[in-house]
Amino acid sequence: MDATEIEFLAEKSPITIVPNFSQEKLYLISGDVGPFTPGLPIEVPMWLGINLRQRGKCRLILPDWMDVEKLTEKKEEESQSKVFTEMPCEHYLVIAQLMLSAAPEDIPNSQQVKTLVKDIWDLRISKLRSSVAEFIQSEGTHAKLDRLTLLEINSIRPFLPHAFDHLHRLSKAAHTSTLNQTQDL
Repeated sequence: MDATEIEFLAEKSPITIVPNFSQEKLYLISGDVGPFTPGLPIEVPMWLGINLRQRGKCRLILPDWMDVEKLTEKKEEESQSKVFTEMPCEHYLVIAQLMLSAAPEDIPNSQQVKTLVKDIWDLRISKLRSSVAEFIQSEGTHAKLDRLTLLEINSIRPFLPHAFDHLHRLSKAAHTSTLNQTQDL
């Protein structure tokens, strides 16, 4: 799975919008949405909310977890914990990026939100890299990946098979070298 597929999955997440138009119910493959009434909040898939916002048909409502105070708390919690903490949203980074790019004016303190989300991502990726390094050094055979998001797992996916392949080759070469030395005696 690559980043575009993860973004596609994130775009199915529900988001609340406040439309500025009237329309009857939309019958979509993924489910019915609507009716749309000006000024009344309604929950729609992220992809539809972003599309309507880009066309000036609605205003996006910030998810609760994108509040500056909550993100600050999450950042502090993540930095204090040795293990990964539960994220408020499986696709937090993708959703934040989509909302910040589509409607930064709908997001209070958008620059601060962007910085906090990036800081949380950096903390988690740093923790993930050190966990992977410890795992490889301990010559583990399996790992438990609790509370990681798809994008975080996907960020290390290309690295792990190559690292294990190199470790296997080095181990095999060391074993062969040891056998040759014992046969020479």
